[in-house]
Order: sequence, then structure tokens, then C-alpha cells
Amino acid sequence: MSETNYEITEPRKGVPIKSWTRGVPLEDSARKQLLNVASLPFIHRWVAAMPDVHWGYGATVGSVIPTKGAIIPAAVGVDIGCGMMAARTTLSAEDLPDDLRPLRTAIEKAVPHGRTDGGRKSDRGAFSDLPAAHADAWKRLRRGFGRITERFPKLKRGNTENHLGTLGTGNHFIEICLDEEGRVWIMLHSGSRGVGNRIGRYFIELAKKDMRDALSTLPDKDLAYFTEGTQHFDDYVEAVGWAQTFARVNRELMMGAIMKALARVKSLPSFRADQKAVNCHHNYVQQEHHYGADVWLTRKGAVRAGEGELGIIPGSMGARSYIVRGKGNPESFLSCSHGAGRAMSRNEARRRFSVEDHERATQGIECRKDKGVIDETPMAYKSIDAVMRAQKDLVTIVHTLRQVVCVKG
Repeated sequence: MSETNYEITEPRKGVPIKSWTRGVPLEDSARKQLLNVASLPFIHRWVAAMPDVHWGYGATVGSVIPTKGAIIPAAVGVDIGCGMMAARTTLSAEDLPDDLRPLRTAIEKAVPHGRTDGGRKSDRGAFSDLPAAHADAWKRLRRGFGRITERFPKLKRGNTENHLGTLGTGNHFIEICLDEEGRVWIMLHSGSRGVGNRIGRYFIELAKKDMRDALSTLPDKDLAYFTEGTQHFDDYVEAVGWAQTFARVNRELMMGAIMKALARVKSLPSFRADQKAVNCHHNYVQQEHHYGADVWLTRKGAVRAGEGELGIIPGSMGARSYIVRGKGNPESFLSCSHGAGRAMSRNEARRRFSVEDHERATQGIECRKDKGVIDETPMAYKSIDAVMRAQKDLVTIVHTLRQVVCVKG
């Protein structure tokens, strides 16, 4: 590919870093994390940093990390398989009622979201009685989970099947959006929920234990890794693969529940999905072939963008989102950003912005406008326009979406 849009950092130790960050801020803490990863001895060719890059637990969010013979659990993270799903419907903007509150209410009733009661039995973010479709999906997942928990019984402790088809908290969301032609889309963002979190945290700590004698040689103890050929490497690959499948099914079940819920809203005409849904991870690891080698490619806050492949890049609660088609740029390891990327921490957003600020930023959008979502206010994120400009050699924009309804946990 002749056009390049990245900058190269050549560290004193390790492989180069190629950063698609022109025109967007790159915080010092994120830069330090990128240098830490680049210094590891098993990185293949270079590390790629996407334009939404920012500090993350263990490794930088918005990084693409190719490894040979090793996997870093903290680079994959604890929201294993987190990703996006979007489906276009036959509805148009003219079909939507003036009052969008009933649509938001229908979605909130159909999909458990948020977290109460410390995640225990009365948690509103989990199912107390699993719907039939969800129970059938769990039957297909249960055997694999049983193999994993037979070896690691602690992973049983917590919400598992009752989180299947639920949204979660934080930056997870469900939106009703309009594209450039006024067509209605349903878009959502979630992952492997409580069980994925348990798997991620358990194996991050297990890697540290396995490397206890060599942990001090790492630039960051959270970069502890499993070496290919060891039992715990194989265990992690199985567990992370299962969690990624759980995450994909979780999104599919939510999309089905949302479509059914909206179909029951009397103010909407009958409709259907009229285009194949896009369902893509952006926190995951899988084997791929790059630059002559089979590698374990970790995308932590990045979407696969092979030539012709569709992906989703959301903005914030008050900004545009994009359906994109990958250009297959080999230098980013066929990857693009997974969103706008945080411009500040959640605590900083809560300190800096008020409910009134948030109300102004989300004017015209049917969504929560209370202090509980200030950490997700649009001003806490980078400019999605700048992010898209910075990766013009990675993706082509297919559809531009603007949200009119947003459900947050």
C-alpha cells in the first residue's frame, strides 16, 4: 500500500512502534506502555498503535500486538471478546415517533443492564430466569465451560449463564441510530460479562505466578506471559477462545431481544432487519499470518480490518459512529481503531463536567442525563472526526450513523 499515515518510534530496546496518531493526542502514560510492550523479546516486527490509543490496564488500549510463541493475558484484558454489533432495519427516520422515550423504555425492559446488589441475586443487570433462547444458547456453551472449570474450579464462582444476553456497565451501550439516508440501525457494544472478567483476571494472576522468578525482568509485572508449549498456555487459549464465543453470542441474543421489543412498540410500523448484521470483537487474541510468520495477534481496543471486511467504529454518546470497510493495510496488521478513545480518566470526567454540561452535549438524544453517566459524557472522549482522519489508510467509511436513542448501564 503506497499511502501511509503513521509515525514511527524507534526505541532503544525492542521493536519499532507504528502509530496512527497524527492529529490526535497520545498521552505519556500510553506511550510508556507501548514502549514496554515493544521491548519484549517475542514481539513480531513491530507494535501498531491505533488513533484511539490510551492508557489501559497492563497494555495500551488501542494497540495491536503480534507475538511469536507467547501470549500476554493482560494485553487481551479482562473484557474478553468485547465488541460491537450493528444491524440495519427497514425503518426510516419518518417511522420514528416524536417521543422516543417508549423506544428506550422497551429496550431497557428487554435487556438487563447496569449493576445493583453488588452483582448478587437481585442484580438488575442479570437474568433471574433465563429466557428460552438464552437457555438454548447456554446449552451450547456449557460443555466448553465445564472443561475449563474442571481444571480451574474458581472460575465457577459468579455470574455466568445469567449474564448471557445482558449489557453490563461502563462504556457498554445500545443505540438506535440514523444513517446518512435516514435509515434506522440498531447498534450495541458489550462483551463476555462477568465470566470473561473472571477468566481474564484469573489468568493474568496465573501468568504472574508462573513467572515469579523472572517477573522482575519485565518492564511491567502486568506484562507477565504464557509461553507456547506449556500447559497454562494451552489452558488460556482454550479459556479465552470460549469467552470470545460467549461474547459474540451475548451480542446476538441482545440484538434479537431488542428487535422483538421494538416490534411490540405500538408507535412503530412493522419492520425487519434488511442487511446482514456486523458482529466484531475488539478485545481479543487469535492466530493470524503476518509478514511470513504465524503469530498470536492481540487486538486490545482494535478491530480487524482486512480488505473488504466490515467493522464498526463508534463515537461517544453525542458523536457520530461509523460502519467501515477494511483496506487490508498489512502495516497495521489488518487493524483499525475500535472507537474514539478516552481523552481522560473516568474520575477526571466526573470532576470536570456537570450534569448540565452532559445535557448540552447530548441534546436531541433520548438517553440518561444524570450524574451516573458523567464519566461517559462525550467530552471525556477524543474527537471521532480526528480519529477517522488519522486512519484514512486503514478503512473506508461505508455508513455514518448518528444516535437518537442511547441506553447505558
